[in-house]
This record gives sequence, structure tokens and C-alpha cells, in this order.
Amino acid sequence: MIRPRTALLALSILGLSWLPFATRGVSAQSAAADPVDVGSLDAIIGALYDVISGPAGQTRDWDRFHSLFIPEGARLIPTGRGPNGVGHRVWSPQEYAQAAGASLEERGFYEDEIGRTTEAFGNIVHVFSAYQSKNRPDDAEPFQRGINSIQLLNDGARYWIVSIFWDAERPENRIPDRYLTPPGR
Repeated sequence: MIRPRTALLALSILGLSWLPFATRGVSAQSAAADPVDVGSLDAIIGALYDVISGPAGQTRDWDRFHSLFIPEGARLIPTGRGPNGVGHRVWSPQEYAQAAGASLEERGFYEDEIGRTTEAFGNIVHVFSAYQSKNRPDDAEPFQRGINSIQLLNDGARYWIVSIFWDAERPENRIPDRYLTPPGR
């Protein structure tokens, strides 16, 4: 049986451990973002797709990319099915830029949102963002489609990307029509 004084001490410690988190603003700990990029859900999703897209030979604005994410613990997690089954990688925004940056810049890469489903509760937002990827914006067909599962925090001043978890469309894994509703409809 827990003694009352022990329980009170435990609750006090838990309460104090919560205090720094509750009073610390996320904004003070991150690279400055353009308020236009992070002021609304549409803006931050648009900025995310915009910053990774561009023609071959164009250096991406990785400072802008990093400014979209929470400064501590943000993750990008691609998944897929290979010969050994389902796999995944876990990257920080910096690791993503290092791993994917050269390829995006070398061959050209454009990713467009083709559908969105959004759920929100309090400060948290979850977006299923269906996408298509092309090497040039005028390519007749995308070379890939899929869904980005994007988790965000709204701290009252701006939106922050916490994580992006994605999977590509495959013949046995088609994007359901319910995820192809354009944003705003």
C-alpha cells in the first residue's frame, strides 16, 4: 500500500516535471520561419511540397525546410515493401535533406498534393495528404503516388510539423477514393 506522503511526493514530482514543458514555448527553440509558410494548415502543407519541389540543378532551400519542423524530435519515415517484406527508415529533417537532397536536385522532382483528409483535436492535427510525384511539372503521368501521413502541432502562433510517415501506391495498395478529395472540399 502506498503511504499518503509517498503518493503526495510522487504527484509533486510529476507535476513539477510537467511544468517546464507546459511553460516552454516551441517557437523560441527553432530557426525563424516565414510566417506565411506556417500561419495556417494550408500554408504549411503547401510550403512542405513547395520546398522539396524544383527542376534539376536547383538547390532546395533546406533552411526553409527545417523551419517547418519542431526543433526537437521531428521525424520523416518512409515505408515500403521490398523482397524481404515491409521496411522503413527513420530520419530527422537534417538526415532527410542529406539522404534525399542530391537526388531531388540532380534529376528534378515535383510533388503535388492531390487529396487531403484532416482530423484535429485541440493542438494536434493529423493530415492524410495524397500526393503525386513527377520529374517535371509537365510530365503526362506521375512516376509515383502515395500518402503522406503528417502530424502537426498548432501552438497558437503557428503550425509545426512533428512527423511525416509515408507509403507509396502499388498495384495491391491503391489510394482509396476517400483520400483523393482535394483540400478545401
